[in-house]
Amino acid sequence: MATIDQQFVEYIVKTLVNNPDKVEVERKIDEKGVLLSLKVSPEDVGRVIGKRGATAQSIRTLLRALGTKNDARYNLKIVNTDGFEGGEAPEKPAENPEAEEVEEEKTENSELAEKTRAELADLDDLDI
Repeated sequence: MATIDQQFVEYIVKTLVNNPDKVEVERKIDEKGVLLSLKVSPEDVGRVIGKRGATAQSIRTLLRALGTKNDARYNLKIVNTDGFEGGEAPEKPAENPEAEEVEEEKTENSELAEKTRAELADLDDLDI
C-alpha cells in the first residue's frame, strides 16, 4: 500500500503527464530522510522537470510543505528510464551540417578578433 507521500507525488505527476499509467513512485528511508524515486515514461520526463527545472522544483516545494506537516524530510529523485545511466550524454555524430558551419564561423571570428587586437596594439604605439 502506498503511503500518503507516494500518493501525493503520484497524483500531481499523473495530472501532468501523457502516460499516467507509467508513473511509479518508490519510497526509501535513508540517513537523509525519505527518498522518493519518481519514474515516468521517457517522453514525459520533460513535462515533469519543466523549463529550467521549474516544475520539478515546485513538486519538491510541495513535498517540503508535506514534510513540515508530517515531521519528515523528503527528497525527490527523478529516475532516468530511457536506458541511459548517468554521466555525460553519449557522443553523437554531427548530423547537422549547419553545426559545422557555426564552428567554422567561430574560428573565423576568433581570427578576426586576434587581427583587430594586433591592429589596436599598433595604434597604441603611435605618438599623436
